[in-house]
Amino acid sequence: MPACPETERFAALLRSLKNRSGLSYEALAKKTGTAGSTLHRYCRGTSVPQDYGSVHRFATACGATPDELRTLHRQWALADAARTEPGTGTGTGTEADADVVEGVEVVEGVDLVDSDGAEEPEAVEPGAAEPKAVEPKAVEPKAVEVGPVRPVRQGRFRLDQFRQGRFRVVVIGAVVLTLGVSAWALTTDHPSSGSSGGGSAADGRLLFSAACQPVVAMGQHDTCVGEVQRLLHAKGADIDVDSDFGPQTLRRVTAFQVFSGLQPNGVVGDATKKALYTSNVRMTVWPPAKVRQHIRAVFTDAPDAAVAIADCQSFLDPLHILPNTNGTRNWGLFQISDLRLRELGGTPRQALDPEWNIRAAQRLWSKKRDFHDWPNCERAVKGAATTAPAR
Repeated sequence: MPACPETERFAALLRSLKNRSGLSYEALAKKTGTAGSTLHRYCRGTSVPQDYGSVHRFATACGATPDELRTLHRQWALADAARTEPGTGTGTGTEADADVVEGVEVVEGVDLVDSDGAEEPEAVEPGAAEPKAVEPKAVEPKAVEVGPVRPVRQGRFRLDQFRQGRFRVVVIGAVVLTLGVSAWALTTDHPSSGSSGGGSAADGRLLFSAACQPVVAMGQHDTCVGEVQRLLHAKGADIDVDSDFGPQTLRRVTAFQVFSGLQPNGVVGDATKKALYTSNVRMTVWPPAKVRQHIRAVFTDAPDAAVAIADCQSFLDPLHILPNTNGTRNWGLFQISDLRLRELGGTPRQALDPEWNIRAAQRLWSKKRDFHDWPNCERAVKGAATTAPAR
């Protein structure tokens, strides 16, 4: 079954990076922690990752530049948006015979499928419950009748019935708005009526002015991103103020949300904007020298290997956060996963504390006295001593 255009363009970017790197799927699997067969499906366009984390690891392993990472993230967002709805298709966002639908209820968030199988956002008002709420004049009754030539199937409307100018403008605007922002993120951090977030550039709160979008997210490059970075830097975050919402900003925003008790979704909505201006959160962390020193003090039986693992996992950054393909996250110096956090009785907030993270990693190491929890960094360990040197 052919992929939709968004998925194919996303797959083409992945193939280009892989071909340029000269790495095999087996080599990339070792570097990314994702099965080679899975990476092959991504590059063929027959599957789209559920989370950007695996895409980022793949691109980084292939030597992608910051600009390439931003382009890839935007294309992944489009491919992910074109994904088939749960339980209705192949999971790649394509349907070979997606024709027309009659009698289906129209609700917010439902996607339309055009004649070549590519899903696009539907231009409906929140809460609309009938098909006629979508541009009534654009749908003639005869267009949805069951005819002998084009059989009618339950589940979708033909998008080509709605290709009028106004709908096209709405679709383009909706796609731009959703770049880098997943649906779950918007439901947990969005502007709400009656909030105290209203403001303007004149009162010193640029993020609440008309110049900024309701949600500032990955892939943006403007003064609003620069404002987010400036506010994070003022709270002690190690971040470049370059007005470019890339992976570094994503990690710092997520960490700030954890410290502030907000949903750590990595996007800057109303609640996060307000916290950036009003909270007393401080994001200062240990420098690399202190991190190395403390790891060696805790991992007395394998100090060099432990430092190498942490360096491989997080570049010795206590606030390093990466997502997994199943929607979970890895946290802190030793990139402790949500599953391991539950086993250890910890929280994301604790995992971002270098003291707690290092000792938690040592507890995992002590079970078998090896680094089996970090298989992707075996190469880093080979070049380091695995036991304490004799004195």
